[in-house]
Amino acid sequence: MKNNEQETKLVIITGMSGAGKTVAVQSFEDLGYYCVDNLPPTLLPKFLELMKDSTNNIQKVALVMDLRGREFFDSLFDALDVLAKEEWIDEHILFLDAKDEKLVSRYKETRRSHPLAADDLPLKGIRQEREILDELRGRAQRIIDTTNLKPRELREKIVSKYREEKQEIFSVHFVSFGFKHGLPIDADLVFDVRFLPNPHYVAQMQPLTGLNKEVSSYVFKWAETKMFNKKLLDLLQFMLPQYKREGKSQLVIAIGCTGGQHRSVALAEYYAKELSDQYITHVNHRDIDKRKGH
Repeated sequence: MKNNEQETKLVIITGMSGAGKTVAVQSFEDLGYYCVDNLPPTLLPKFLELMKDSTNNIQKVALVMDLRGREFFDSLFDALDVLAKEEWIDEHILFLDAKDEKLVSRYKETRRSHPLAADDLPLKGIRQEREILDELRGRAQRIIDTTNLKPRELREKIVSKYREEKQEIFSVHFVSFGFKHGLPIDADLVFDVRFLPNPHYVAQMQPLTGLNKEVSSYVFKWAETKMFNKKLLDLLQFMLPQYKREGKSQLVIAIGCTGGQHRSVALAEYYAKELSDQYITHVNHRDIDKRKGH
């Protein structure tokens, strides 16, 4: 049995192929759900046993079940009956749908064949799938029609309906780095601060890092640093809400100096602190331990 008395939330994501299940499961991942894509319904009881005996305290799970596992699909209703008997689970079915014309259009755009009509027209597979899923659609607690929704709009709808009260999913990650060690490959924005006075050339500061008060005081005392901070924070105050509105769950901002130990470290810490009252912020100093001989 699970070690706590709190119910586990289980969302089953299903619906028409091409209606947006990939966007949906990514949205649930952003909300902190443990997600499993394309779980055959026959494995659901076994999966429940693992969850029930687990000590990892997973409280939110989202499972995608669709016709990619159609040979198992007839057993889904038996699995749903098993779920209904489990008092420690709060189960919920989310069914994604769209009009036939829109689904056909999406298949044409992606040049994919329908899973039920690999050698035939997509519309034939869509109609067959709709007939198979009709009963499941009737059992769903929530149906979302994605016909006129862009991926960002679908994500916003799912987040608004399933996130917990006061749950914030947008976060800003600041990464300090040294250009001589290469650019961070996962950065969304990169700012070069090598134009600022370098503490490396002050003998007593060479072995220190931007986490040291003496180094950070040196970095921040210059007029160009103060002006740069003012302009960059003003830019971020404008940009971050736009990224959040666009549907991003996190933004990685890289601050680079020559070696990644002094200026970039001090500034990354500063920006994360300055924005922490508005956003969830994180700081990572990628190259802080790459000093020669360290």
